[in-house]
Amino acid sequence: MRKHPVPGDRLLPLGLQMLYEDRDIFVVNKPAGLLTIATDKQRERTAYHVLTDYARKGNAKSPHRVFIVHRLDREASGILVFARTAKAKLRLQGEWDRTRKEYLAVVHGKLDKRADTITTYLAENRAHIVHSTTDPRRGKPSQTAYRVLRETKAYSLLAVGLLTGRKHQIRVHLAGIGHPIVGDRKYGAQQDTHKRLALHARSITFLHPFSGNPMMFEATTPGYFRTLVGEFEMAAPPPCAGP
Repeated sequence: MRKHPVPGDRLLPLGLQMLYEDRDIFVVNKPAGLLTIATDKQRERTAYHVLTDYARKGNAKSPHRVFIVHRLDREASGILVFARTAKAKLRLQGEWDRTRKEYLAVVHGKLDKRADTITTYLAENRAHIVHSTTDPRRGKPSQTAYRVLRETKAYSLLAVGLLTGRKHQIRVHLAGIGHPIVGDRKYGAQQDTHKRLALHARSITFLHPFSGNPMMFEATTPGYFRTLVGEFEMAAPPPCAGP
């Protein structure tokens, strides 16, 4: 499998970085704070809007479109895959369970286990807050694997793999074991003074929707993570990155 290079000069508006493009897909590195796509009530610029403008080369009447394959939380940074045709989207989503996704997270405190898999059911309430439940009738089965990479007195750096892909899954699972992600005011401490969420979608491996070739991409880890835990080395892919 070939690891695809990351061009350093392909910056798009709003800090979006183009990692790869062909006639079927876009792979980008999304900065923290940028929405993947807006709801009907939100009118701000998003990664989807930036890529649509890019695909249409500024021509609003162009027939070129962009299709959402998956999403990242607004507060998180890292790799996103978009399709350029409806057929490519369907093929990617049809194989999404086989996609390997690796995240980095900095959490509060030191974990008792160096590696583990968190298994719960996740449900969402009317306030759009996701929470764990033991009742399979109320929630969807969810699994998150993690491995400790580095520890300091206050924080732990984790490599995290999603074995399922639920909304806010990593954030809820890590908060649920008493180690919320740094900067997570929604599921962690509301008085957390850190300005950004320390969650980064670092790498992804998937099959191209038409050639079937395996493709792997990595997004540079933001300097913010090293500010929190110091220097560290990454081996790719780690064993907890999913099936």
